[in-house]
Amino acid sequence: MKFKLRPWTISDLSSLVKYANNWNVAKNLTDKFPFPYSESNGQAFIEFATKGNPIHIFAIDVDGQAIGAIGVHPQDDIHKKNAELGYWLAEPFWGQGIMSSAIKQTIDFAFSTYAIDRVFARPFGTNMASQKVLEKNNFILEARFEKVLIKNNEYLDELIYALRRENRRK
Repeated sequence: MKFKLRPWTISDLSSLVKYANNWNVAKNLTDKFPFPYSESNGQAFIEFATKGNPIHIFAIDVDGQAIGAIGVHPQDDIHKKNAELGYWLAEPFWGQGIMSSAIKQTIDFAFSTYAIDRVFARPFGTNMASQKVLEKNNFILEARFEKVLIKNNEYLDELIYALRRENRRK
């Protein structure tokens, strides 16, 4: 399916709320991604996503609708050679190859924009689809921390996947 990555705008608010207000999406994300997802949550997110310079949190756009988000978050201090990758996609668009391609584009952006050596992602141990899409993009499982996350009153494993600059094209 054809899509593009682009900056968020306030005109994305209705599609953001429509697609983000889904427990099947929220259950795989931190509690900073609320459920239910309200218009005020969407406004706050769009304000946050449009503050960066350069913009580094993108809307995943299909036919003019924001159907998800992907971003890379450069770290600081002793972690300054790393950036964290975060993403979500609306449920009706799962399994169509969109996220795999969006990750590839975002990784290219990250390594060409920032003086980093490593991009990492932290999916839940229960999120097999996220693990598979990272592995498809050459991310390596670096660590598993057992039962360190609490989501919906359940302990979950946190996984650390990473892609290093020197391994990204292999």
